Amino acid sequence: MAPKVVERKGTHLVHADDHFRRSQDVAPPISVTTTYLSPLPGEGGTSDYRNPARHVYSRYTQDNSTRAEHIISKLTDGFALTYSSGLAASFSALMFYRPKRIAITSGYHGCHATIQVYLKAAPHAKVIGIDDEFQSGDLCWLETPLNPTGESRDIRYYADKIHKVGGKILVDSTFAPPPLQHPFKFGADCILHSGTKYFGGHSDLLCGILVVPTKEDWDVLQNDRTYLGNCLGSLESWLLLRSLRTFHLRVPRQSETAAALVAWLDELASTPSGQFFGKERIPGGILIRVWHSSLQKKDERGFEPSTQMTGGWNPTFSIQLAKPEYAAWLPHRLNYFTPATSLGGVESLVEYRASWDPTSDPRAVRLSIGVEDLADLKADLGQALKQLVNAPAKL
Repeated sequence: MAPKVVERKGTHLVHADDHFRRSQDVAPPISVTTTYLSPLPGEGGTSDYRNPARHVYSRYTQDNSTRAEHIISKLTDGFALTYSSGLAASFSALMFYRPKRIAITSGYHGCHATIQVYLKAAPHAKVIGIDDEFQSGDLCWLETPLNPTGESRDIRYYADKIHKVGGKILVDSTFAPPPLQHPFKFGADCILHSGTKYFGGHSDLLCGILVVPTKEDWDVLQNDRTYLGNCLGSLESWLLLRSLRTFHLRVPRQSETAAALVAWLDELASTPSGQFFGKERIPGGILIRVWHSSLQKKDERGFEPSTQMTGGWNPTFSIQLAKPEYAAWLPHRLNYFTPATSLGGVESLVEYRASWDPTSDPRAVRLSIGVEDLADLKADLGQALKQLVNAPAKL
């Protein structure tokens, strides 16, 4: 059974930025200015960039990004900072911690590539696995749930392990935004999100987010961001702020639908070849596996994902087809799933993962569940799978 959805903080999403309203507009206005009027002599400028009394230049602060950061801070119980993309946030975290070694295993290939860029500036740094022995100066880069499978890792275990040697742990929680998962409760030092995904939620903006537990950390990151120049653009900030108003309605709906769809697909995956599944009479043996946090069993250390994902299950997961050609063609046999990369949008997306990440299983397909009706998504998957069997296409 999926964990019960907890408080959604809908009031915060609508009103946490009210004190920054500077006009009579109900909806935040779009502002594209890069520079602002200078203060009069003796009038004073901005000394607190988290709560700016006025703006100077949009690389430092501007209305909509500041407002969005305050809302996300309320959601995550920390101090949030926005960036121009998820990978821009990833690189900023590396520059902030300047680790001697980065412990990372599997996960999003883009973060691995960003780490390789960091190593150009820190040639003596090394990459190790998360289950290697840690040392002082290490950064544990823990992605959970994991891209592309949607399986969970034990934040508390790795946080305790890295903290024992004086290191830090960053949790990439892109697949499980609040209320689904709150990494600070389990020992995270920093939370990373690709805001392009669930926070943006409409597949129309690039954004990265870092959340830290203290204002002192936020101040350092904000200063670094100013001079790295990887701030969020004005239009993207406005789109993000717009999207946050419905975040508490979108994410629980996506979570609940995904959990039900996973349970249904897992039953199908258990249907032997030669038999048919359900009233749709889907041939057994075409779908052979489903990966998702809700299907994980308690591990040898006693970790069970529902104790960590206390607000619901992740809406993105992967399935394994019997043949690579089935996996490659499935995205193009669906009607309500859009064949495209990315995740977290209101529209359900389907991706042949090997087309983006050559290390992925060639039989794997990643599904990002949107806000469509569960019955329609089931029917769509059912008809597509039957098509693959009845009219197979070759690679």
